Amino acid sequence: MSTYKFLILCGDGINCERETALAFKQAGGVPVIIHINELLAKPSLLKEFHGMAIPGGFSFGDELGSGQVLALKIKHGLKEEFENFVKDKKPIIGICNGFQVLVKLGLLPYPEKDRVMALAQNKDGRFIDRWTQLNLVDGSVCKWTQGLDMNSIELPVRHGEGRVVFARGREEELFTALSKNGQIPFCYDEDFNGSYKNIAGVCDPTGLILGMMPHPEAYLFEATYKNKKENPYAKGLGQHLFDNIINFLEGR
Repeated sequence: MSTYKFLILCGDGINCERETALAFKQAGGVPVIIHINELLAKPSLLKEFHGMAIPGGFSFGDELGSGQVLALKIKHGLKEEFENFVKDKKPIIGICNGFQVLVKLGLLPYPEKDRVMALAQNKDGRFIDRWTQLNLVDGSVCKWTQGLDMNSIELPVRHGEGRVVFARGREEELFTALSKNGQIPFCYDEDFNGSYKNIAGVCDPTGLILGMMPHPEAYLFEATYKNKKENPYAKGLGQHLFDNIINFLEGR
């Protein structure tokens, strides 16, 4: 086991923290689940960690919009500690609701710049719960996916507001810039929620901050795949992302 500690945020509607913690543990990391209230009471706890995960769920019941309340608590409650965490280039992953939080914090796609992206309601206005294939994009700078020896990965999605949209009138300009910068690690192989150009995830220019709508922590074992597998304890495809970030930190 490595000595790389990852903070796994929990509390107030977040509901995937245990699966996310298990993913880091199986990758060889040291996950620690911490309630948002404990972190707000002692922001200095962030200094103990090498990375952070904001799991999926429905933080604060999605009041004021998905991820909005949690984003405000992080921004105004953790202040300099969280800013320093980002400036120190520590890896962060936001999954589903966590992706929405990262966008509303202004960390994606460009930290310290005006927001140009949002996650809107699915095109049919309904909550979607299904498996989907993601095509990995060549040349991505994302450290969570870099070097994965596969062209596609299948993961479950479950969201009501997962449609990636860009500033009106600048959609193609922004998509082209993100593509050129390698900030789009994967796209859906079909349009099922209306996401611009089928974008399923976005990273920052360093590749260390990743936001994605699909749930990799929900496919750590073949036992949780949609179809029965011969060996239910074999590694699921979602585990590879967590393995990858630990390998990156260890210089492998």
